[in-house]
Amino acid sequence: MVKITDDMREIVGRAKGWALATVDKEGIPNVVPIGNAKVLSDTEILLTDNFMNKTVENIKANPDKVAVSAWDWETVQGCQFKGTARIETSGEIFEEAVHLARSKAKARMTLLEAPRARAELVARIPRIGPKGAVIITVQS
Repeated sequence: MVKITDDMREIVGRAKGWALATVDKEGIPNVVPIGNAKVLSDTEILLTDNFMNKTVENIKANPDKVAVSAWDWETVQGCQFKGTARIETSGEIFEEAVHLARSKAKARMTLLEAPRARAELVARIPRIGPKGAVIITVQS
């Protein structure tokens, strides 16, 4: 098992883009953009499942075939993690995913220039919550 280094943590912390790749039971790949992610430990990354349908099916079918990439356009750095995935829909890590989704929504609100769009997001923040927490255990 590979440990997530301090350099990787810095890249992940600055990352503005994430992608999660999975494969279905026939080996057909699926890649989705991810908006909320963070390093949980030296070996685990937390992603929030806000809209994943096919991805969740794929994780259930092939939990040991996932890859996550993160990139920081400003420093032109990125990293990729391959490993296994599990989904949690309750408990401490799930609650952390809820907090992550809401805090990221508040941060994104400052980027919205249109007052109406900002007001709509503010109204939705208390209801924002992921369907699940996807935890990637890094293998390589």
